Amino acid sequence: MKRLAAVFGLLALVGCASQSTGPSVETGTIVGEMGDARNRARVHTDLAAAYFERGSMAIALEELRVAIDADANYAPAHSMLGLVYMELKENRLAEESFQRGLSLSPNDPDINHNFGWFLCSSGREKESVSYFLQAIRNPLYATPWRSYSAAGVCSQRAGSPKDAEEFFQRALKLEPDDTPSLLRLGEIRYRQGRSEEARRLVSRYHKLQTPSAESLWLALRIERKLGERVAEQSYANQLRRRYPSSPEYRALQRGQYD
Repeated sequence: MKRLAAVFGLLALVGCASQSTGPSVETGTIVGEMGDARNRARVHTDLAAAYFERGSMAIALEELRVAIDADANYAPAHSMLGLVYMELKENRLAEESFQRGLSLSPNDPDINHNFGWFLCSSGREKESVSYFLQAIRNPLYATPWRSYSAAGVCSQRAGSPKDAEEFFQRALKLEPDDTPSLLRLGEIRYRQGRSEEARRLVSRYHKLQTPSAESLWLALRIERKLGERVAEQSYANQLRRRYPSSPEYRALQRGQYD
């Protein structure tokens, strides 16, 4: 599973290094890299992103130091550095890195999105939404639905369910297969008593990816609400078989459906 990128695609790779350059197995150094400072910064940032996804944070940090030494004004390098520090739980350094990236490129949608998620993940949910919206305002942003989806999650955490509902709907209007929004909106529809719509959303989610403990638990409760005992039992069996140690299965054992 990709780090961070698994839920909302947070890791926006800033470009692919050319096939003529690549990391050595031992050190991650560049073979035959070009002399241009901005290009060196880009290539090393790309490498850092690849090592980040592999979980090699020490090498990612070293690549980013090289990138910033080559071009201290290359905003994606500072954003990538923020993600690495975020993964390492170095929140002060993460925030400084994101802020530096935004000072260099205030309208960059990926940096705004990443900083928004950092804020949301560190207990500052209400602050985070404005950065997601700033990302969405950029007409060149390729994946605005991921920021709508993230804004929905953070609005839920901030206790703003109506805003969350609207953000998930906007995400799905742009990308009907956005799985986080399908599941979250399915939960909202279930809570609203709109069980048939909730069922459609979760069914769509299951067609797109492997069922999670959360999605099976929601599907089970939907079928229970609809009185479909055979389907309910099928989801219960899947939950027990796939996720026997999950909180959802423990709730099932206790009969705590809501």
